[in-house]
Amino acid sequence: MILVTGATGQLGGAVIQQLLQKMPASQIVAFVRNPDKAADLTERGVTIRVGTYDEPDSLDRAMPGVETVLLIAGTDEENRVRQHQQVVDAARKAQVRRIAYTGRALKDRLTLVNGLMEGHFQTEDYIKQCGLPYTLFQNSLYLDAIPQFLGGDAVFERGIVVPAGAGRVAFAWRRDLGEAIANALLMAQTGNRTYLLTGSESYSFADVAAALTDLSGKSVTYRPAEPAAFEAQLVGRGLPPVVARRISSFIADIANGQEEAVSPDLEKLLGRKPTTLREGLSLLYQR
Repeated sequence: MILVTGATGQLGGAVIQQLLQKMPASQIVAFVRNPDKAADLTERGVTIRVGTYDEPDSLDRAMPGVETVLLIAGTDEENRVRQHQQVVDAARKAQVRRIAYTGRALKDRLTLVNGLMEGHFQTEDYIKQCGLPYTLFQNSLYLDAIPQFLGGDAVFERGIVVPAGAGRVAFAWRRDLGEAIANALLMAQTGNRTYLLTGSESYSFADVAAALTDLSGKSVTYRPAEPAAFEAQLVGRGLPPVVARRISSFIADIANGQEEAVSPDLEKLLGRKPTTLREGLSLLYQR
């Protein structure tokens, strides 16, 4: 049996949808906070086990019969290392055969501006030390997240103004990542494995602007912003200063080349080319 945490989230859901195409639903366990949100999975025969990363007892109850645990990274950035460790501890206690984790494809933990990303590396370190065979998925920035960075359709009016410099990102479509992760979980693997899951090409925000211009027929420009001015703009839109600094530091890491690595792993696991920037933008903006 394969247990997927965060099963009603977008990445966890994409993994389960692919698993359902390749294995009996009775062999899939969905670990969820709210069973009502998993009603469709229940109807399809997926086993539902309820709990949270903060409840060790619920994690212990989720493990019986499970051979592989896929730990989807939690969204509570301040507490997720502790939460992840509790999932790993429960898996180790249950003597599962393999633990997998969805981390991030970042170049160098020692030069990160966004310190919260260090939690992914700390989780990987803990998994490597736990004694269980492991598979690590280091995922690129979601192509699906581009509208969040650009302000949705407002990008066609004001252009792209972010402090990313000439930094490049090997964006990956979230559904592609879910499909690839599921395929890897179904493979017979011995030992430990780390997959770097990225798109087949890296793109700058100038490339994003050019693709949006081509798709919409309306000129979209990219103007690299100064971090301080960008943060002030975010605060002016109503975001708390701490959130504005977090977003700015995230984009600073892009400027510093943290997200530029390109790997063939995603394409190999999919057995086809991943979704391209243009294909993804055409779906996201429907223009």
